[in-house]
Parts: sequence; structure tokens; C-alpha cells
Amino acid sequence: MTLYLDASALVAAQVATPARVVVLAAMDADPRWCTSALSLTEALAMVDRLLEEPVVRQDLEDQLRLLWDRLWVIPLDQRCLDRAADLAREQPVRLADALHLAAADRLPRPVQFVTLDPAHIPVALSLGFDVVSS
Repeated sequence: MTLYLDASALVAAQVATPARVVVLAAMDADPRWCTSALSLTEALAMVDRLLEEPVVRQDLEDQLRLLWDRLWVIPLDQRCLDRAADLAREQPVRLADALHLAAADRLPRPVQFVTLDPAHIPVALSLGFDVVSS
């Protein structure tokens, strides 16, 4: 199986919350971790919304970048962008969500899609992914 981590899952893997246990368990069960090229940018943008102290923000950013180095990154090339456009037309998702789903859709099945974003779940299920969430 292949594990796809969206930006919410990347952040959850690094922050002490109940969701962290779920994400880390999925990561422990599968050595192939993938994400889209969008995920780091999106995860870094979440840092300022989650934390107020600059030192703690920097620590989380460092942890995210270290995790990033261990991931297979799916490029947002024209093929991925076209698939995201199709998904955005067909499904009730924002463009950023469609980009994640399109990236994951390029992976060989079976795929476990790890997300804490409720908007991703029904679309991921409709694409045939196993969904891991909290």
C-alpha cells in the first residue's frame, strides 16, 4: 500500500494532538509516504495559524522540513493540474483540495489517503482511496 499525506496530516504528525497518534500509526504501518508538491507550502502557512511564539513556530517549520525530506513528492505538472481541474468541476472541492486529490490519484493502488480535512474524505472515498482520519 502507499500512504498519501495531505498538508493537514503533515502538520498533525508534528503537533501534540490526538490526531498525531492516528497519523503516526498510519506512517508506522507503511514505509512509502507520498504527498503533493503543494503540501509543504500549505503546511508552512498553517504554522502561523496554530502557534503564536516565534521560536515554537520555527521549531515546527524545521520539523516539517525534515519530514518533507523523507517524502516522495508528486509534482504538480500539467497532467496533475488537468486532473485537478476535472475534479474541481466534478466534485464539491476547492482547487487546493483538488490538487491534493489529483496528486494522490496518480499513485498505484491501493492508496491510503491521510487527512484531517473533512472536505477531502468523501471525494477520496469516491476515488477508491482508503481514508485515514481522526
